[in-house]
Parts: sequence; structure tokens; C-alpha cells
Amino acid sequence: MNYLINYCKNSFYVLIFISFTLFIYSLKFLLKDLVIFIEWEIISLHSSSIVMTFLFDWMSLMFMSFVLLISSLVIFYSDQYMSEDFNINRFILLVLMFVFSMMMLIISPNLISILLGWDGLGLVSYCLVIYFQNIKSYNAGMLTALSNRIGDVALLLAIAWMLNYGSWNYVFYLDMMKNEFSMMVIGGLVVLAAMTKSAQIPFSSWLPAAMAAPTPVSALVHSSTLVTAGVYLLIRFNILLENTFLGQFLLLISGLTMFMAGLGANYEFDLKKIIALSTLSQLGLMMSILSIGYYKLAFFHLLTHALFKALLFMCAGVIIHNMKNMQDIRYMGGLMMSMPLTCSSFNIANLALCGMPFLAGFYSKDLILEVVSLSYMNFFSFFLFFFSTGLTVSYSFRLVYYSMVGDFNSMSLNMLNDEGWVMSFSIFFLMIMAVIGGSMLNWLMFLNVQMICLPYYLKLLTLLVCILGGLFGYLLSNVKLFFFNKSLFMYNFTYFFGSMWFMPMISTIGVIKMPLILGKNSFSNFDQGWSEYFGGQMLYNQLKNYSLYIQKFQNNNLKIYLLSYMLWVIILVIMMMFLN
Repeated sequence: MNYLINYCKNSFYVLIFISFTLFIYSLKFLLKDLVIFIEWEIISLHSSSIVMTFLFDWMSLMFMSFVLLISSLVIFYSDQYMSEDFNINRFILLVLMFVFSMMMLIISPNLISILLGWDGLGLVSYCLVIYFQNIKSYNAGMLTALSNRIGDVALLLAIAWMLNYGSWNYVFYLDMMKNEFSMMVIGGLVVLAAMTKSAQIPFSSWLPAAMAAPTPVSALVHSSTLVTAGVYLLIRFNILLENTFLGQFLLLISGLTMFMAGLGANYEFDLKKIIALSTLSQLGLMMSILSIGYYKLAFFHLLTHALFKALLFMCAGVIIHNMKNMQDIRYMGGLMMSMPLTCSSFNIANLALCGMPFLAGFYSKDLILEVVSLSYMNFFSFFLFFFSTGLTVSYSFRLVYYSMVGDFNSMSLNMLNDEGWVMSFSIFFLMIMAVIGGSMLNWLMFLNVQMICLPYYLKLLTLLVCILGGLFGYLLSNVKLFFFNKSLFMYNFTYFFGSMWFMPMISTIGVIKMPLILGKNSFSNFDQGWSEYFGGQMLYNQLKNYSLYIQKFQNNNLKIYLLSYMLWVIILVIMMMFLN
């Protein structure tokens, strides 16, 4: 066991080596268009056999390399961030189990083995969300686990429907059978499963709640593992979304999710929840472009987003660590003076998220928006894409304004610094990747150069939307400038949009309120009602009365004994008189 613990602590080097190896192989597979399909027979008993299947192509290898890169940096970062935790070994083992489950999901072309990784992610994520053992973490963990169970059941039903085809290896017949009714049902169930895992409306409330987990876990979950599992599954099933009702439905839902998360983040004051809602917004963007049919673009944005989102969470973790676990951005301010390295990295990650030219997010987001402008699409979806992009810039600028501009708003005695070299190393490494990662992937993934020809005003629309979004974020955060902040209308507006369109209430109180009332009534009417009066209570009262009656005799046992002796004598005398 000690060997295992030491191995876990030094797993950073092992994981980063495997990550770079997988990345090199993914490039080889991409350039030579290679696919390796492995079938491993685990058990063969008479005519039955259990076969494990693995699919290695450029997409699975590249995604695995990114997951391992980020998880290695998260484990290295956790060594200092979680240094005061007595159960650090348990934490690292949980993270490794989490990563292993994601690996299982990535390389599986078979719905049964996908379910192993899928359920592994759900189970380990519950353990990680409730890692800090308190009521808030427990509630968040239950909400996360129960929301994801809906998707697990959908996946089990999809497995049952696949009995129509005689094999669970969907890669063999997905393209041929895409127009059949059974495959449409399977596609609907897979979309439902992906919506729960990637927190699309109406399953969005668990994602901000899962922020109860330690910050290194949030960096891993929100960048490349749990929430991206649904997107990756749909990338594998992308054939079922092209020019179908499922694709149109997913476009609407993911567009609304993107819009709702962007609005919610503009009214949130919890640092981690703002970044969580930003993840939700980007997941909506990936799902939207995937539902139109551009699965490579969705995968490209998935990888670039993983880099800057992990960096955002790591920087947020350092800020929270230095602020003595304070997460409210209203208590921050002027952090740039005390923590220049962390704040610079945080700003780079934010700009990458906004789509600042030549950073990682620019290459994927700008390409997605240009393809959207080029596509045949209704105005509502077009509006959601561009308005949500403006909202992204808005909440990013608002976050920077609150945390880094102005005076420090917390305690006068503070120990803000950048001296934790372990955390700074992880941040610096990811910062470099957030700068060069997008252009590198752009050159490597899209081998055939295609020209996107757009009118001048459409070409500049993205830039204009970003500038307007940044201006709106600045006005929204500055109370003196934005007079609406003080009005009653703005308060109600804030309450509705800041609570994610009341979705957390619907998911918690909305689901449990009626069963609780029914339980209370049942308890009152049955357990404490007529059944109790004529059943258990009546029996208890009767037995109690009988025992009290007998007790009167037992309390006077000597007198009763003498009385019974006299009665026996009298009876004997009477009997003798009768006999004579």
C-alpha cells in the first residue's frame, strides 16, 4: 500500500510522459489516417464469451493525451493546494480513478464498456463532490448523482434497444442504420444521456452545485473529464444528428443553455460558480455546433477549452487559497499588486475564453462563429450564438473588474503572495498551452485548408459583439455608472437570471416538495392516525391495562397468598361436608 501511495504522489511524471507519447501517436494516426480496433477475449465459457473492445484513432488518442496532461498538472498542483489535508493519498487515488474512468469512456466503441466508464465517472464524482464532509457538499453530491442517474438509465435503455442489431459495437453499423426507427430511439436516448452529463437544460442545476468539490477537482471536471463526456459521446454518435429532428432539438436546447449560463454568470458573485457557468456556456456552444454537423469543430473547441478552463480554475484556486477560502468576488480587488503571476495567468485564460485573437480560444470560437454565419440557420439560433458570445466577454470583464481593479476589499492583514512554486509551475505550464495550444491544434487537425468567404459586416460581427459585451460587463460591475443596478426592476431581473431561470429550485424543492407533503400526510393519517389508534396503540393500551390489573395482585402478594390459602381451606371444608 505504501508503494501505491508513493506511486500516486509521483504519478505526475508518469502521466505527463504517457500524455506526450499519446499526442505523438495521435499525430501519426491523423496523418496516416490509421484506426486500430482491439478485441480482447477476457473469458470464454462453452459458447459464451466476454469480449472487451478498444478503439484507437487520432481523436481518442489526442483527447486522452489532453486529459492526462491536465490531470498530471492537477495532481502536481494538489500536492501543495491540499497539503494540509490528512487524506491527501485518498484524494489522489480518487483523482486517478476518475481519470481511469474517463480513459475507459474515450477508447470504448462499445456501449457496454462505455457504461463502465460512464458510471465510474458518476460514482467517483459523487465521492469527490462530498470530499469536504458537510451538509452543503452532501446536498450538492446528491443533486449531482441523481441528475446523472437519469442519463445512466437512458444509456441502459439504449443498450437494451441495441439488442435489435445483435451487437453493441455501434461503430460497425451506425452509418448504415441511421434512418431506422430503432436507431432513432437509440439516438434519442444517447442525446438524453449526453444532456444530463453535459448539464444542458433542464439538467443544468447540478453543475454550479458541484463546485462544493475541492478546486483541483473542479479544474479537472470542468476542463476535460466529467462534463465533456456527454459531448464526446455525441461526437461519436454525430451521424445521428445530421439533418434530423434530434439535431434541431439539440440545437435549440444547447443554444438556450449557452444563453442562460451567460446571463446567470453576469449576476453571480461566487468566483467558482462564475467559472462553472462559463463552462456551461461553452458546453452549450460545443453542443450547438455539433448539432449542426461540424463534429470536428466541436472536438477542436473541446480541446482548446480544456486548456484555458483548467488554467482558470487553478488561478481561482490560488486566489481562494490566499484569501483564506473566501470566494465572494466583492471582497477581492487590487489582487494584481500582490499576485502578479497568478493574475496575469488568470487574465490570459479569461482573454482566451473571450476569443482574444491568437490565444487558444480564438481559433476555435472564431471559426465556429464564422461557420455559423456561413450555415443555413434560423435567426433565433443565430442570435443565441452571437449574443451568448457577447455575454461571455461581459462576465469575463466583470470578473476582472471586481477581482483585480480598485482597492482590496477584505481584511487589512493579509498574506497574498505568489510564493507557492508548485502551484505556480502548474499554472505557468498551462498558461503557455493556453497561448500556443489553439494555433498548434489548428495547424495539426485541419489538414485541408478551406476558405470561409463572408461579407464585411458579418466578418466584423464577432469583434463588434465582443467589444459591446466587454463594455456591458464594465457598466454592469460599476454601480456608479450603471443606474439600473439600484432599481427594483433590476433586482427582480437579477434574481431571475442569477438563479439560472429558477432551475436549481425546480430540481430540488420542485421535485421533493410534493413527495415530502405526501409523506407527512401518510405519517399523520396512517402511522399516527386511525390505523395506529385501532392497531398498535389500542393493543398497547389493552396490554398495559391488563398488566396494571395483574400488578395489583402482585404488589400485595403475601395478603393474596394468605387469602388464597383461606379460600382453599374453605373450599376443602365445603367439599368434605358435601361428601359426608
